[in-house]
Amino acid sequence: MRAVLQRVSEASVAVAGETVGAVGPGLVILVGVERDDGEEAAARLADKIARMRVFDDDTGRFDRSLLDVRGEALVVSQFTLIADSKRQKGTRPDFSRAARPEEAEPLYERFCEALRDLGVPVQTGIFGARMQVSLVNDGPVTIILDVDPTQTGRSQ
Repeated sequence: MRAVLQRVSEASVAVAGETVGAVGPGLVILVGVERDDGEEAAARLADKIARMRVFDDDTGRFDRSLLDVRGEALVVSQFTLIADSKRQKGTRPDFSRAARPEEAEPLYERFCEALRDLGVPVQTGIFGARMQVSLVNDGPVTIILDVDPTQTGRSQ
């Protein structure tokens, strides 16, 4: 699984002009699911994100997590994160490593559930829909995370 985190002061996602999810301070999390990912990868990624210290402490140092600041998460599925442009001869990205929708959606839902189980308030987009994401990136802070589906155990 791959995720792009953006620390935000506010964010929302709309489908067909209607807002379907919105958060205040916290993270926008774009999530891509690969073919070999499983439930363990989804849970590990959620744990890592919830505990990742990307929020400032009183001295301005990254020392607080989403859990520490009681931030919210806006989670949006985005299969294009799995694009491979390195091996392509042309200019069209290769999406062959992306999980099929019927495999990806349950893992996306498991990821959201794992965040909620950790105590993170979660809003979402609509899986597979064409969405418009609006956000105010705070910092800006943007981090890319990959979770290897072959690893087991709690992330560090």
